[in-house]
Amino acid sequence: MKKYILKRVGIAALTLLVILFILFIMLELMPGSPFNDEKLTEAQRAIINAKYGLDKPVMLRFVNYVKSMLTGDFGVSYNISKNTPIADLLQSRLPLSLRIGGQAILLGTIIGIILGLIAAIKHNTIFDTLTTVISVLGVSLPSYVFAMALIYALGFRLKWFPLLYQLSAPFESTILPTVALSMFTIATVARFTRTEMLEVLGTDYMLLAESKGVSNFNLIFKHALRNALIPIVTVLAPLVVSLMTGSLVIEKLFSIPGIGSLMVTAIQSNDYNVIISLAFIYSVLFIAIMLFVDILYGIIDPRIRLAKEDLHE
Repeated sequence: MKKYILKRVGIAALTLLVILFILFIMLELMPGSPFNDEKLTEAQRAIINAKYGLDKPVMLRFVNYVKSMLTGDFGVSYNISKNTPIADLLQSRLPLSLRIGGQAILLGTIIGIILGLIAAIKHNTIFDTLTTVISVLGVSLPSYVFAMALIYALGFRLKWFPLLYQLSAPFESTILPTVALSMFTIATVARFTRTEMLEVLGTDYMLLAESKGVSNFNLIFKHALRNALIPIVTVLAPLVVSLMTGSLVIEKLFSIPGIGSLMVTAIQSNDYNVIISLAFIYSVLFIAIMLFVDILYGIIDPRIRLAKEDLHE
């Protein structure tokens, strides 16, 4: 298992380095520059570029950036907040986006699995139909539709929760956006859980276990759910990253100062350092989640780990 994990960590580190290099090249080829003020003369632009090291060759800048990044230095903002370290910009925004996304994933996964289990156990009943309806609505309707409905019903009419994000009520302010973001996860997980559970419950070895007198609890949770988890974990991985890095529309609706809005502002203002830092953070989160899922596969079903090891030998 240790060798298996170390090999995947090495591949993940190499992948991140390649992604960082590609980001550098793409930003280099982008039209314009961080300093597009028409009042600046060519001489003034040259002085500014020299100040920030933008006059050096791309490869040298890339090597210097990697060295700085390894020490936690992402550089400074050029336009959004001039000369402010990017780490300071992310200090409050990143944890907030991660917290709301993490809450949405946790809520969506728990409710989705419960609904999927009920639908599979109560197949072809009213519970199954209700779960199917919830799944269709959750997948079909965008999260901002649920957000606006929640804002009107629970925020404006009933006044149970704040309409907009408030620093004085950090937890209460995240409940409505968390629920809105979790709807797609609930629908997706419920649909996959129901499908996989029905398939597993109909297999010969499950029928054999039932005939041997295995209790319903052990049959469902110890045998069936364990075998149904792999496809569920697979579909959850990209959802985790997309939610934990923040939804721009949800952040705008609830005035949440997260990293989604920061990314759009950075792109509009050609703030290269902020763009590359956020894109790299997205990449780190995605690869970390996929690495975790890869390792989780080996824990859930050791046969997958052994098969991959045999494939690479």
